[in-house]
Amino acid sequence: MVGTVSCARILQATSRARLSTFSLKRSSQLARHFSSTRSSNDIALGQQLHGFLVEDIQSVSELKLKAIRLRHERTGMEWLHIDRDDANNVFSIGFNTSVSDSTGVPHILEHTTLCGSEKYPVRDPFFKMLNRSLSTFMNAWTAHDYTQYPFSTQNGQDYENLQSVYLDAVFRPLLREMDFRQEGWRMEREKDLGWQIKGVVYNEMKGAFSDAGSLFASRAEQQMFPGTTYQYESGGDPQVIPDLTYEQLKKFHARRYHPSNARAYSYGSFALAPQLQRVDTVIAGYTRLPPIEVPMDVQPFGEKMVTEFGPCESASAGDKQTKFSISYLANDMRNVYETFAMSVFSGLLLHGAAAPMHQALLDTHMGSDYSSNTGYSPFTRRASLTVGLQGLADADIPMVEQRISETMARVGEQGFEQRRVDAALASVELAYKHKTGDFGMRLMQSVSTGWFHGVDPVEYLRVSENVERLRADTGVFSKLVEKYVTKSNHKLKFVMLADPRYMQGLDEKEHELIQTKLAQLSPGDLDVLDTKNAELAAEQGRTEDLSVLPTLTLDDVAPTARRFAVDMGVCAESVPVQWRTSATNGISYVRAINAVRDKYPELWPYMNLFCEALTYQGTRSRTMASIETDMRLYTGGISFAPFVTTDLGNLGHIEAGISMGTHSLDSNIERMYALLEELILQTDFTNESRLQALVASMATNMYNDVAGSGHAYARRLAASTLTPEMRAVEALDGLAQVRFLGDMRRSGDLQHVAKQLENVRRVVFDRSTLRTAVTANASGVDANQRALEQMLKAYPSPADSMVEDGPRFEAQTGQYFCPLPVATGYAAQATRCVPFVHPDSVKLQILAKLMTSGFLHREIRERNGAYGGGAS
Repeated sequence: MVGTVSCARILQATSRARLSTFSLKRSSQLARHFSSTRSSNDIALGQQLHGFLVEDIQSVSELKLKAIRLRHERTGMEWLHIDRDDANNVFSIGFNTSVSDSTGVPHILEHTTLCGSEKYPVRDPFFKMLNRSLSTFMNAWTAHDYTQYPFSTQNGQDYENLQSVYLDAVFRPLLREMDFRQEGWRMEREKDLGWQIKGVVYNEMKGAFSDAGSLFASRAEQQMFPGTTYQYESGGDPQVIPDLTYEQLKKFHARRYHPSNARAYSYGSFALAPQLQRVDTVIAGYTRLPPIEVPMDVQPFGEKMVTEFGPCESASAGDKQTKFSISYLANDMRNVYETFAMSVFSGLLLHGAAAPMHQALLDTHMGSDYSSNTGYSPFTRRASLTVGLQGLADADIPMVEQRISETMARVGEQGFEQRRVDAALASVELAYKHKTGDFGMRLMQSVSTGWFHGVDPVEYLRVSENVERLRADTGVFSKLVEKYVTKSNHKLKFVMLADPRYMQGLDEKEHELIQTKLAQLSPGDLDVLDTKNAELAAEQGRTEDLSVLPTLTLDDVAPTARRFAVDMGVCAESVPVQWRTSATNGISYVRAINAVRDKYPELWPYMNLFCEALTYQGTRSRTMASIETDMRLYTGGISFAPFVTTDLGNLGHIEAGISMGTHSLDSNIERMYALLEELILQTDFTNESRLQALVASMATNMYNDVAGSGHAYARRLAASTLTPEMRAVEALDGLAQVRFLGDMRRSGDLQHVAKQLENVRRVVFDRSTLRTAVTANASGVDANQRALEQMLKAYPSPADSMVEDGPRFEAQTGQYFCPLPVATGYAAQATRCVPFVHPDSVKLQILAKLMTSGFLHREIRERNGAYGGGAS
């Protein structure tokens, strides 16, 4: 599943998205009706509701919410309800699933619970609910210490349906042996290959362990926390997964998936009382169990250096394949303020052009980028701070270590520039004012780790208090350096050397594992396996009765979609502007696009680099360090990105170009537009030192992304000869772009690159092709109008903006084979279809969904053990 954090184990670092669907209809009328049963204003401290005791009620004014904490009196289950005027309601049920080995039992259990339950005995009810639900999110994930099953929806009946499916899945799963063998692991005889190990989780983790960045982060963390639960791989090590038995899985479920070990979370405008009643009914047969204890506190080991081997990465030069990091044991993550302070410290130390470590390690080109585990990680009982590099030469390790040490010492003595600290805190405050559609889900993720470790989750919601405390905490960063770095009694130096035979070694280990398993089995045992495999295949092919699953009817759906009023206008005489006036919490949002249709195809490969360079290079008059501080002080960030879209009525016509976006408090509107103008007009592409570092970082990161997102790359490549849009997408974000950046890095001809980036600016930023959209409070509209007009006075109007479109696109068939140094294979097939407004378009969209749920999911995932597949 999608990991809750980016720097936790392989399981979190690897894309594990199971389900994610977004509804087009908004049923706010039903939501309001559903929530009228009991308002949270009727709930009082100490009140008993359907077996739950209200233990705490707190209002958090800056987030406009009320937090209600409850505990089930018979079992001890904890519940956090966030009452907030938000139509996108969220529910999650989660359990503490800390491990004592690397068999991946919580990960496999997460999969196996979703293979049917007592009330809903169908394979993968989550997946099959896609066609019966208006959910805006459905997922499940396993983190270090817990497993969660969250969903969100705006429809009241849908919320009740999904809650029923989720609760039955976790508390009353079928947990059949054949499901364990399908999702976890099994031995299966193949005609030409002999005996093989199969299983969805087994194959998923084989892919994860072949990804160099994920492997490095996981191995370093295991070495950092010996003697604790964190020395094990919660997602499962492919060499250890086959040690897990079906009986062990059932035992783990019986003890861990228990209300006494559970945390329930609900968010939004739906009433709490009916939810409490439903959950109390589900857990009626349970009684309280004592807490589960696993070792989490590591014993300091002083300083040690560990060297391991991992896969090569062709994005780096042959002599620069090494990864190195230094990790320091930090605070107890249950200290909420210190965790917040360390997070801010990590950002100031590492990220951005003005960050001391960025200047010491990346600006000097010692490595291609930070190592994958670099940063502050508060996802273990004792947090850690790590600094490292990838794309490093072995001989440079001592110099890297020296620079890290010297930089830490300097920061300890001097701290950070106060303006940078103010900017960092301002960005934190603005981020919490900025509300998105997944706000409730993000709140849940922000509190979950601490909550499962016994922290009051409401402490994480009081952001302003921590910000003000940090502002008043004189010398706080110097104190942190002294406490956790200078006087560290637990420091790990971790090296991973590239081994050209690493992937071959994995294959050999798997073969040895298979032979070991076979040696333990008699001919009769092997016949039993054949029988079980045949039974599994028959079950996978069986037609299921999906009518047992709840579903929405047309009566449950609002008859009309929710619509928002917008005003269309013109600024600076010719630039179209879409205005939307709304309650934005004092924030103005600006979006703009410059389109070039299908002109300049020779420049498309440079678009991604161009967009990144705009917020990396600096300008002719200012360094990026200075600009970056202003961006943090006065905006919520400024972003540029390429876009490509096809004409709704003609597959042969596309619109491509650059989109840009930013937002700020209304008090900073003028500064926001001025910064946007400065980046557009004055970015200096001739700074070759900065450009070299940017190209190296992009080449490395995009290459590393292929291992986890190979299906997306395969899909882009397969479709690249069929439509102009997919040809452009392949050039921008496909394997063609991976090769392009790699070749650029190896060639070193940055003068040519700088000229091409200047050409992109000349043809893209054109006032005649500019369109803008502004969303603001009514009180902020005039200020936005004035600032936008001021920016447009200086906006370029190139003389050659009327250049003809590119050459006519001709669709072609094609076949591609791209060998990759990873253990996971990816395949895709694309077919040219019809434009969006064609009568067959809706039929094809529905067909893709039916193929995914009714055929591909069964054949690819269930029967053949691949992690997933689908049609779109």
